[in-house]
Amino acid sequence: MFPPVASPDGELSAEPAKLPPLPYDYAALGKAIDAETMKLHHDGHHASYVNNLNDALKEQPDLQKKSVEALLRDLNSVPENIRTKVRNNGGGHLNHTIFWQIMTPEGGGEPTGEIAAEINQTFGSFDQFKQQFNQAGSDRFGSGWVWLVRNSTGELQIVTTPNQDNPIMNGAYPIMGNDVWEHAYYLRYRNRRGEYLNNWWGVVNWSEVNRRSQVSLQF
Repeated sequence: MFPPVASPDGELSAEPAKLPPLPYDYAALGKAIDAETMKLHHDGHHASYVNNLNDALKEQPDLQKKSVEALLRDLNSVPENIRTKVRNNGGGHLNHTIFWQIMTPEGGGEPTGEIAAEINQTFGSFDQFKQQFNQAGSDRFGSGWVWLVRNSTGELQIVTTPNQDNPIMNGAYPIMGNDVWEHAYYLRYRNRRGEYLNNWWGVVNWSEVNRRSQVSLQF
């Protein structure tokens, strides 16, 4: 969806990292997320992750040739003095790029396509999946993310990650994820994270989730 920031293999380029444009207006997801939050989240937080990642890699031309995903998969290859900065800001860039893509103004409703059948098979029903996903997001202490991933054995699994960590750091492929940092919801919901989690389902882009699910089969 974002050709300017993708490397030839479809992963995010770090040469240099670029902020992807939102694929919709700031106010387009209003049934779940307000326009002011979207503007601050994208133009402020995400832009900062991109700028900080580029700053960390400015004297590392060999690392710049790698994708963001490759850097996160093998953080031990990143010099120790910039490793935390690459982890936090590379993860923030990747997480948010996925986040914008898996939401759409026309989203919501029941899942469609192959992911619907797989969710039913793995979790019993969409309602049970949604309850487990929301519970995991509510239980994530402090800042972080809740994800649906395909794990190393090829199964769907709900996981959470702290801060801006991405599941690929643990050998899993992120299919969909919700940001539970307070900056993602606090202007409208204040401390009511559960209400945000419930409303978020109204903007989920099941077409993109299906696409990522199919990509994950080759991960």
